[in-house]
Amino acid sequence: MTKFVAVDDATALDAAEAALRGDQLLVLPTDTVYGLAALATSKVAVDRIYELKDRPPSFPLAVLVDSVEQARSLIEMPDAAERVARAFWPGPLTIVLTRRDRGGTGTGGTLGVRCPEHLFVRTLARRVGPLAVTSANRHGVPTPIAAREAASSLAGEVALVIDGGNCDGVASTVVDATAPDLVIIRQGPITEEQIRASALP
Repeated sequence: MTKFVAVDDATALDAAEAALRGDQLLVLPTDTVYGLAALATSKVAVDRIYELKDRPPSFPLAVLVDSVEQARSLIEMPDAAERVARAFWPGPLTIVLTRRDRGGTGTGGTLGVRCPEHLFVRTLARRVGPLAVTSANRHGVPTPIAAREAASSLAGEVALVIDGGNCDGVASTVVDATAPDLVIIRQGPITEEQIRASALP
């Protein structure tokens, strides 16, 4: 049975940490939309994300981190990519870079990483490590803005829902920084012009 806890409840962080360390999934608020989250190093939990999303395994998951320093433990970060990250993190920017290892988030050679502008998520990532997160909805369907609706839209139950009120932000800008010439994969709140300007030395 799914447990619901308000994001400002004193027990919320402890409950979220316990769920993640137990290889369980949770729905949590971010600075953009509600996310479906697992511990990034838990292959069991990451595989379960794909089941609840009805998502093809060819679609990679992004990882949320608490800082540039935590991101570096996951990916190779060239100078230009680090400048972009420091300019817009925390914030709605996902940077795709070459991964250091394959962990539980997939088998590809790259990884999308983001540091969200949401204190709860960053604090949780600082406690337990990077989080594999995708929008809390069925694949190809808009993400509900309310916590309960987001959780009920999935193809199965999660252990915990952290209710942070309505989340109706715009999905993050995604930039591929694996090569010197940055490529915008998805346009979001941060523009291509802003990203290219921030990458300059």
